[in-house]
Amino acid sequence: MIVDTHCHLDDERYEEDIEEVLERAMQNGVERFIIPGADPRHLPRAIELSERYERVYFAVGVHPYDAVNYDRKALERSISHPKCVAVGECGLDYYRLPEGESEIAAEKARQKEVFIDQIELARKYDKPLIVHIREASRDSMELLEQYAGEKGGVLHCYNANEELLKLSEKNFYYGIGGVLTFKNAKKLIHVYPKIPLDKLLVETDAPYLTPHPHRGERNEPLFTTHVVEKMAELSEMSVEEMAALTTRNAARLFGEL
Repeated sequence: MIVDTHCHLDDERYEEDIEEVLERAMQNGVERFIIPGADPRHLPRAIELSERYERVYFAVGVHPYDAVNYDRKALERSISHPKCVAVGECGLDYYRLPEGESEIAAEKARQKEVFIDQIELARKYDKPLIVHIREASRDSMELLEQYAGEKGGVLHCYNANEELLKLSEKNFYYGIGGVLTFKNAKKLIHVYPKIPLDKLLVETDAPYLTPHPHRGERNEPLFTTHVVEKMAELSEMSVEEMAALTTRNAARLFGEL
């Protein structure tokens, strides 16, 4: 069995064929799906999908790009739902900062404030984190080291920053997706063997980051099979062993799904 630990099935690009998307995945061994919370406007859709499909779960969270619209009370209304397994995706993203020193400083401060609040929310409700980091590794690690609890979480779409490997000691896992299959993924392929095997997770980030050989197409959970194949190759184990390993890891972090 494969667990897709990060797929945006609440995205409008799946509205017309969500049933077929899930069926294709399950016919090929992808049997559990976690929808991260990124945009609060999509949360009702994520909850509805989790209630309709037994094998779909969700998380509550606000992406750093939406930090300005953060509403903790809205997240708390859904965090105790039996299908809610995590808080996130939350974190820091410095890729698209505004112009001007004061504007940059204000945006970074807002993202940090919202990230810390979601870390504290996860601790309050004993949930793991789903963490988004882009061009903000140092600040992200400092906040996680300072505020994160024993529950840990997953670094979604792990960016191959070796310094972040220290977080494995705080029960953080590393989400590996389609980027590993890209021809230009030399940095990630170099760092991949340094990730503890018991901290590897599989994800798609669907509909984004479609793996080879489907680049250019809409991504979907079925394509985790290509990621698992590449991980198995790099780890010198069978595809079945890698699928079983990452499923056990997902169960340890998110609970039995």
